[in-house]
Amino acid sequence: MTKHPDPEWIAVATDPVGPGGRLQAVDGDGTPVSAAEPVADLASAIAEREARLGPRWVWAATDDLYPRLLDRMPVRLARCHDLKLVEALLLGHEGGHGQPRSLGGAWARLRGLPVPDDPRDGGADGQPSLFAADRHQLPPDVDQLTAVVAVHADQRRRISAVERPERVRLLCAAESAGALAAVEMARDGLPWSAAVHDALLTELLGPRPAGGVRPERLERLAARFQEAIGRPVNPDSPAQVLSAFARVGVSLPSTRNHVLKEAGHPAAAILLRYKELSRIHSAHGWAWREQWVREGRFRPEYVVGGVVSGRWATRGGGALQIPRLLRSAVVADPGHRLVVADAGQLEPRVLAAMSGDRGLCAAAAGGDMYADLARTAFDGDRGRAKIGLLAAMYGQTSGEAGQLLAVLRRRFPAAMALVEKAARVGEAGGVVRSRLGRTSPRPADLWPGGDEEAEGTLRAARAWGRFTRNFTIQASAADWALAVLAALRRRLAALGGEPRLVFFQHDEVIVHTPVELSEAVAAAVAESAREASRLVFGDTPVRFPLETSVVECYADAK
Repeated sequence: MTKHPDPEWIAVATDPVGPGGRLQAVDGDGTPVSAAEPVADLASAIAEREARLGPRWVWAATDDLYPRLLDRMPVRLARCHDLKLVEALLLGHEGGHGQPRSLGGAWARLRGLPVPDDPRDGGADGQPSLFAADRHQLPPDVDQLTAVVAVHADQRRRISAVERPERVRLLCAAESAGALAAVEMARDGLPWSAAVHDALLTELLGPRPAGGVRPERLERLAARFQEAIGRPVNPDSPAQVLSAFARVGVSLPSTRNHVLKEAGHPAAAILLRYKELSRIHSAHGWAWREQWVREGRFRPEYVVGGVVSGRWATRGGGALQIPRLLRSAVVADPGHRLVVADAGQLEPRVLAAMSGDRGLCAAAAGGDMYADLARTAFDGDRGRAKIGLLAAMYGQTSGEAGQLLAVLRRRFPAAMALVEKAARVGEAGGVVRSRLGRTSPRPADLWPGGDEEAEGTLRAARAWGRFTRNFTIQASAADWALAVLAALRRRLAALGGEPRLVFFQHDEVIVHTPVELSEAVAAAVAESAREASRLVFGDTPVRFPLETSVVECYADAK
């Protein structure tokens, strides 16, 4: 590589075949400041420059390249700019939700060419192929490094043109850091005891059955349900279940849990228990463990920004929904602990910080926000305070919620004005943004047309208003959580690399660490939360505490 004093950005492209690639230094605007340098071993070249320079790596997609680099490097990368993730953020900001976000799609838009669809995740065997020529959907005559450099420069220009570029830059950096963390967590895995898991399943379901039949406990519950309902019926078939209840005079709109709880028939309670155990069997049973737990680790495939609000998703595995009943299977290795950190009351605190409402900020300055809110506005009734605030954020207006909202409007006008304005924007078909600039999609087919459909149109508008009301808060909470993750990842690296982030969901993180570093990790968690609060919300009296537990078993965390 042509010498350049400590380049902050280095663009990366892989060779069509083999382990090599090319690197090119660029400046903050994306302009090349050196010639492209071919390297025979891309992983070794990146590792050497990471240790020496610590640049921000610019590449087409972290989830495509970083897993292969990580397997072959002695170091982990501190920073990157993920073109695919940033493109999705910018497209949303520009009103282009859902457009292709691959390198090829971005290149085509930049050049005024037909835009190719995004490639499907994975190759023919379901796994990403390292050197598939078309994985970025570039035309065969377009050089990958040329496209990476050009798209990066275009993205830097588009970021500078938004109303609050400093916030969008932070969002893009946090999203890209999250992509690095997601790959690392999939590699390191969440410690998982197969023996404990098997014992829990056997206790709940009975011995493991052969041939895909129902476990013993489910068979008994199915028989009890049929006896209580008075006829043969498959408890896994909603249509059969609804018909069976109708025959005994119980009309149900669905088989959802809250409906069954109000059914008032003995068979409903049996069915609820059957559904609970059946869900564990199908979602986290023996077959699940064989697919997702390897070498004592649960290794999910995280999807960064998989939800429009910025929350993550997973490609199977159910990583974001580990049932409490099975958390005893998450056990630290000998000589290690799990540092579990959970952000309590996150979304209400986000509402306070975003709105700057004095009264709500005062309530969010302490520990239990709902308790403080109850003392100031709800005669000490914490339950009513919680219901009222959640109703404000989620757009609930019926029953008791409507009365509580009236109290909130009087006592916390700025906070209520923020969510109600967001709702009005959604009802009118507009978009809202998170604190850092993540943008809500526009409603698809919001107004079908025709006077005869006016009533349906009104319902659709109100529903989208509820969505945008909550999007503003939920997406800003995701902004904060990503900033925490990025800050914590940096601090853990400074502790020598032994503590590993192994789990992240919405408002919770788990670090697997040697016992002797447990206190330092807990302190790093608290510092990261404070840093994220400053970065995302600035100077605010609102506290964003992370309740932290140091435990051997996930089930023992508070």
